[in-house]
Amino acid sequence: MNIYEFLPIRLLVEAAYTVVTGISDILEPLAGGFSAALAVIVLTVLVRAVLIPVGVSQVRAGITRKRLAPKISELQKKYKKQPELMQQKLMELYKEENASPFAGCLPVLAQMPVLMAVYGLFVNATIGGHANELHGHTLFGLPLNTSFVKLLGAGDLTGTAITVYLVLVVLIAVVAGFSRHLLTPTPEAPTAPPAKNGADAPAMPDLSGVMKTLSFMPFLTAIFALFVPLAAALYLATTTTWTLGERLVLNRLLGANEPQSEATTAVSG
Repeated sequence: MNIYEFLPIRLLVEAAYTVVTGISDILEPLAGGFSAALAVIVLTVLVRAVLIPVGVSQVRAGITRKRLAPKISELQKKYKKQPELMQQKLMELYKEENASPFAGCLPVLAQMPVLMAVYGLFVNATIGGHANELHGHTLFGLPLNTSFVKLLGAGDLTGTAITVYLVLVVLIAVVAGFSRHLLTPTPEAPTAPPAKNGADAPAMPDLSGVMKTLSFMPFLTAIFALFVPLAAALYLATTTTWTLGERLVLNRLLGANEPQSEATTAVSG
């Protein structure tokens, strides 16, 4: 079954198609053949602008994790031999602070439907029962519905294609390097206590591990960009760059880089 025949996804793609073609028509007098590619970039910026509150929640979650690190460290020491009770106490602590240990995942999850829609715009020949006009658009002569891997497999790689994809991949990778420093928890962030005497570490949410995994995603995105349509690669490069800029601004505005002053307090059993 074609996933794009599923009603919610089909409607999502049709809505994205209307937006992208509309923006492309507006930009065409100025951008000419680049209008569709620019429309994808504009769509990405609009989506990320709408998701700014999600980015704010992510930064605040990071501040909360830093502030709660002493308490969490104390819980880990106090209940290291009682992993189930430790997990319960940790969840109670987050609930008391009205915080979510998984808030860092929100920006990634929130963008998945948009990426799926952009991908669908350039892999489906027809949308809404009509021919997909976007298939005729290019960027520097490269069809927006093609991919690096597809061109490589067909033996159609040109100097232009290599240059365009090299720029996109390097941009994503470089931005990822800066982003990883911001997305990776600081050493004072909570981590699972080390195992002693060969014992297994307690079964508890290793939040820093989750965040570190998320911090590597931009690097994987650089590789993923080689397999998706060029338009989707443009989306990935734009949203990755936006993520870095947004985090720099929000960290400064919300004081995420300032030391947290809350002292360690005793945690009752």
